[in-house]
Amino acid sequence: MLAGKTVLLIIGGGIAAYKSLDLIRRLKERGARVRVVMTAAAQHFVTPLAAGALSHEPVFTELFDRAAEQDIGHIRLAREADLVILAPATADRMARMATGFAEDLAGAVLLAARVPVLVAPAMNPAMWAHPATRRSVATLKADGIAFIGPMAGAMAERGEEGLGRMAEPTEIAEAAEALLAAGGALAGKHVLVTSGPTHEPIDPVRYIANRSSGKQGHAIAAAAARAGARVTLVSGPVNLPDPAGVEVRRVETAREMLAAVEAALPADAAVFAAAVADWRVAAEAGQKLKKDGNAIPPLALTENPDILAGIARRVAGRPRLVIGFAAETQNVIAHAQAKLARKGCDWILANDVSQDGGDQSGIPGGVMGADRNAVHLVSAAGVEDWPTASKAEVARRLVDRIAEALDRQETLGRQENP
Repeated sequence: MLAGKTVLLIIGGGIAAYKSLDLIRRLKERGARVRVVMTAAAQHFVTPLAAGALSHEPVFTELFDRAAEQDIGHIRLAREADLVILAPATADRMARMATGFAEDLAGAVLLAARVPVLVAPAMNPAMWAHPATRRSVATLKADGIAFIGPMAGAMAERGEEGLGRMAEPTEIAEAAEALLAAGGALAGKHVLVTSGPTHEPIDPVRYIANRSSGKQGHAIAAAAARAGARVTLVSGPVNLPDPAGVEVRRVETAREMLAAVEAALPADAAVFAAAVADWRVAAEAGQKLKKDGNAIPPLALTENPDILAGIARRVAGRPRLVIGFAAETQNVIAHAQAKLARKGCDWILANDVSQDGGDQSGIPGGVMGADRNAVHLVSAAGVEDWPTASKAEVARRLVDRIAEALDRQETLGRQENP
């Protein structure tokens, strides 16, 4: 989505400015032309020489530059860009944006921009949480400004942690792709994705779970966003960053996941990649179960709701395309075909989770936790064997197929109802 596009990167002041040099590289890797504006504060942290060497473009720093402003340079910079990124965005800069200040080149460009603007905040957690900053953010979002981050983690200040870290350059680049995907293959579509495991409590300390990492589901959500879709990701407990441009709803249990899925409907397509626990304990203990040296406490199990079947068999509000996953350890195709018929969904993506994913990760549980996957697309039309690939590539291929299927449905609908 960035190939052939011009991205105007405004580097704000703050220690996170060093990440913006890597962001230039990440944007150019995706085929973008990158032009750079640096604030006066940014130049205390990184130099125009470094930014220019990486972007292969002149770096702009002054509003009253005689060479540039003879043709109203700040207007030209704004109009020639397909996207403007402000990274890092300080509390001061966001306050200036929210009130329309244009006292320097960065402010003038941001005020003149009529293209999408993506902001990557970076500041101390106390500054991010301050009511003044919250008001600035609310105003900018109401004005249509897109945000990526901030993220939680360690601060530059010794010993401080919290919400305020600038998103990583790859995350910002992905968000930029998603923002420019308004005309993508899934533009105007709503895609619902579930991801990760569920945790079913036994007592306040213990739970029933599985080895799902959520990597495949999160990759699908990210790919759908890059294709222009509005994406809702319902995620169980995972140790993954939120995909750029995606609305994330976090849950713990299967029943919470079902409620979040139903609340997210209607959707054009739903991809159920989560590894939902089949059972939960019938009666969760209110206190930690203790060993008494005699009997092992009985764990009576009851069945969890079948989210895939419940949505696939809906009469009203069923997504036009419902896709499930089958994680198997034997008879993969046969089990997937049986699941397709039993659940009532349109496609099943089946994989052998006893394999190592082809990346020699050595992770217990094979594909569940690895970075590569080999799947079989099972539908009423037959079985397609996809080669082993990265989970990102599997996601991209699946999203392409979803876009084709939805487009085919719409074409048939127009033919039947001219």
